[in-house]
Amino acid sequence: MTTHGLAIPSPSRNTSTTPRSGGRGIGRTALIACGMLASLLYAAMNVFIPMRWTEYSSASQTISELSAVGAPTRTLWVVWGVVYGVLVAAFGWGIWTSARGYRTLRVAGALLVAMGVFSLCWPPMHLRGAPFTLTDAMHIVWAVVTLLLMLGVMGFAAAAFGRRFRLYTIATGVVFLVFGALTGVDAPRIAANLPTPLIGVWERINVAAYMLWVVVLAIAVLREGVHPLDAAGTSG
Repeated sequence: MTTHGLAIPSPSRNTSTTPRSGGRGIGRTALIACGMLASLLYAAMNVFIPMRWTEYSSASQTISELSAVGAPTRTLWVVWGVVYGVLVAAFGWGIWTSARGYRTLRVAGALLVAMGVFSLCWPPMHLRGAPFTLTDAMHIVWAVVTLLLMLGVMGFAAAAFGRRFRLYTIATGVVFLVFGALTGVDAPRIAANLPTPLIGVWERINVAAYMLWVVVLAIAVLREGVHPLDAAGTSG
């Protein structure tokens, strides 16, 4: 069955269609809504936290510099970052419990839970001009792993829905490739304490594209519902 451009598989004959309790339904809705809250929170963090650091430039500095060792905004970012990670993990759990046999969406939910938990122990980078240390190297590793988790979530979730959502996911992936490459070109200049006039712009376009995608995914699940697949895991 296809509604609003999203392909939703019908339940198989051998799958129980007994209505679930209203309480559980409300609980799952709250968990899915955590995805939208996480995106809104992260956007707010990028707007309001930089205001606490007068020398910071959102255009020429990366988001990670807000939580760098010695940054005046580090404590504030870390505290709200924990809230963001918990919301992401809750969203992933909501996706997992909503999938009910929909394998690709369950994988997406599991990856979201992993990403939320993973973000709780992010090693900090140092301010520009400081010696490069192990935590700086680990920060880069965390960034790469997080990017891979994000792409995995997008790929598996896209496979769960119809053509329009898949095309939208592909478009978001293209944004990742283009602006991720632009960010990567400037990244080595941070450690060398060289000018990076637009690195913050490139990175924030990437982040905004993903956060919007998460909101669309949450709306799709809430609006369309997710039904069990047959034993083969293929949609009808």
